[in-house]
Amino acid sequence: MIGRREDVIVALDVGTTKICALAGKINDEGEIELESMGLAPSLGLRKGVVINLDETIDSISKALGSVEKSCQENINRVFAGIAGSHIQGLNSRGAIAVSRSDHEITHKDINRVINAAKVVAIPPDRQLIHVLPQEFIIDEQNGIKIPLGMAGVRLEAEVYLVTGAVTSIQNIMKSISRSGFEVEEIVLGPLAASEAVLSEDEKKLGVVLIDIGGGTTDIVIYVDGNIKHVKIIPAGGELVTNDIAVGLRTPSTLAESLKKKEGSTLRSLDKDDEITTLIGLGDRQGKFPRRLLCEIIEARMEEIFNLVKTEIMKTGLVDLIAAGVVLTGGGSLLKGVTQMAEEIFNLPARIGAPHSLIEKEKKTRNPMFSVGVGLLQYALKSRQLRKTALKGNIFSRTVGRFREKAEEMF
Repeated sequence: MIGRREDVIVALDVGTTKICALAGKINDEGEIELESMGLAPSLGLRKGVVINLDETIDSISKALGSVEKSCQENINRVFAGIAGSHIQGLNSRGAIAVSRSDHEITHKDINRVINAAKVVAIPPDRQLIHVLPQEFIIDEQNGIKIPLGMAGVRLEAEVYLVTGAVTSIQNIMKSISRSGFEVEEIVLGPLAASEAVLSEDEKKLGVVLIDIGGGTTDIVIYVDGNIKHVKIIPAGGELVTNDIAVGLRTPSTLAESLKKKEGSTLRSLDKDDEITTLIGLGDRQGKFPRRLLCEIIEARMEEIFNLVKTEIMKTGLVDLIAAGVVLTGGGSLLKGVTQMAEEIFNLPARIGAPHSLIEKEKKTRNPMFSVGVGLLQYALKSRQLRKTALKGNIFSRTVGRFREKAEEMF
């Protein structure tokens, strides 16, 4: 056994090309130590959406079963990452009058104003996933991050709401449930990745996280430490692989291998005379200039990055992105990807690999595990916040009862 069940956190990254499960234990210092990892091919999803329930259930069962077996712990609940082009974000604002006569802002007031900001016209076919506070305003004084204990008459909150299609979320949850596990919380995949690869300084300066997955490319923009925009583009590494398979008339499995081992996003990085031999359809052998492979990859990656650039320009936030671009996900492992990003976005770019887990073999220090590692970090913070809120509620109830008794006595 690896410890008390409440000390164990399980993350499940339900991706288009792979299902990744990670189990971590919270140590005495409040950090997460990786205990086990499970990987399985994702066979039932397309662009982050379930298209075959049975295959998705089978893939999830294999990944979580492997983790359960390795860590010798019965796993019941998981934090599940979700993405897909059905994800949408919008800004909202709520306002309340501070309840106490001395105008001191309490946890209750903060919860009330956030709930007020949530009251927007969300269509019945969409489900609220996250309410992300951006800033609080006290009596028209903005830029306040933590209003607790401050004095004011009117409290307002600016929040960013993330929603998803009800059916898409239900199908993910149903797949996990039928695999024998309970969803503790659904978490937006790129939000989780942010926890694993972005620094607080980058978030404050302004940064764009671009998570290039198999079926989607996920965008998160941070400004002044807050999420300002989320967008999921239904194009990813699978399109590059398909282009190679068609262009070179070779099976998808070999196209994927060629992409990873010999491909580049910039043909200028390769020589014209390099020749690669491959096995084509029906065991047909053939040769082609390596430059041709890079031309295919370059064309598709340039298209994906231009879609991302268009989305960034729409927000009007480009002048506030001082920290540049951080690339993560399996697609960020392509040779020359940072150079292409810098040319297209005209911003500094780097590869973001997760680094926040304690582990012996450093298996997760790879951009393809950013969502999984980030889910563990998100889960740790989520549980800590719940414990703090619970203590606050107990304290508030105790103080309330004390006041009632005092009023009776006097």
